[in-house]
Amino acid sequence: MTTMVTILTEGYADWETAMLNAAARSFYGIETLFATPGGRQVTSSGGLKVTPDLAVEDIDVSQIDALVVNGGSVWSQDDAPDIAKLLVEMRDAGKTVAGICDATLALAKAGLLDEIEHTSNSTNNLPPTGYKGGAHYQDQPSAVVAGKIVTAPGTAPLSFMSGVMQTLGLRGGNLDYYLGMHAAEHKSL
Repeated sequence: MTTMVTILTEGYADWETAMLNAAARSFYGIETLFATPGGRQVTSSGGLKVTPDLAVEDIDVSQIDALVVNGGSVWSQDDAPDIAKLLVEMRDAGKTVAGICDATLALAKAGLLDEIEHTSNSTNNLPPTGYKGGAHYQDQPSAVVAGKIVTAPGTAPLSFMSGVMQTLGLRGGNLDYYLGMHAAEHKSL
């Protein structure tokens, strides 16, 4: 069974991975787990309280297929959780690593975005991390997939979901239908 772990932090942006986790679990039968620093309960920016399945520190790279880092303001703070080693281990194992919104800062700090195409919330978002990937930055409103690494601005949860599913080999007619169904609202805006 495919297993995906989503890292949540205090004040995480609950809308950013909701579609991804719902589709993964209910439509694709993927085991979806949630991890937090220290395994502590966290509350989203919208007030949703989550008791995690495990601590970030207990994630075993050999047991999962995808690691998703949910955005939130914590990633731009000096005391953001240091998950660089975990992200590098996932990448080096050839597994999916995905970050949306300010979670892309964690990927940048880990050096994952230095040599690949990627995006974030803005061109000014990543340079403070010390990353060297400016030449590969894609200023666009949708997710960027580069091999098994997926990045997206916080306004792109649908294309983010699509990108993660693509890296897991699940891109096809069913996913295209699902995306079309959920994107229908945006055609009328």
